Amino acid sequence: MNSNKPPAASAKPSSKAASACARGLFYAGFWLILLPSAKPADLLLGALTAAAATWLSLHLLPPRCGGLRAGALLALLPHFLWESVRGGLDVARRALSPSMPLNPGFVTCPMKFAPGLARNSFASITSLMPGTLPVADDAGNLMYHALDIGQPVAEQLGAEERLLAGALVEGEGHGHG
Repeated sequence: MNSNKPPAASAKPSSKAASACARGLFYAGFWLILLPSAKPADLLLGALTAAAATWLSLHLLPPRCGGLRAGALLALLPHFLWESVRGGLDVARRALSPSMPLNPGFVTCPMKFAPGLARNSFASITSLMPGTLPVADDAGNLMYHALDIGQPVAEQLGAEERLLAGALVEGEGHGHG
């Protein structure tokens, strides 16, 4: 499987109009949650705020940059929590036990995600997992600092990338139009 096609490229990013509607509804719903009252002035301010937030979000993160599949992302939550707890216990065990060896170093992890939102999201999520920290992005690879380079760090990160690929809609990478 030596395809250069990104793992999440099968789903197309949504159109600008669909994104504007979805984002506008999200911001309006969020405003309604925060709403102190149902007075006309509060509703008008909420509508204006939702419109401004929608316009700003479309300019800062255009639909062509990709997106998220919320259901698939929520389905990853138990896995992420379990891996975070497991990794945290491993780090604590290594820190508190002098017999546990530390073999820190750098590991290169080949990425299928193109530079952009998907790769940045992956690096951000994996930075929260104990024992690994992304430190560089170069030529299709992410470089990680790992507590134990004797472990299959690149393989584990590759498995995490495949899981996350189902929750992300890959868009255009950096430098595209």
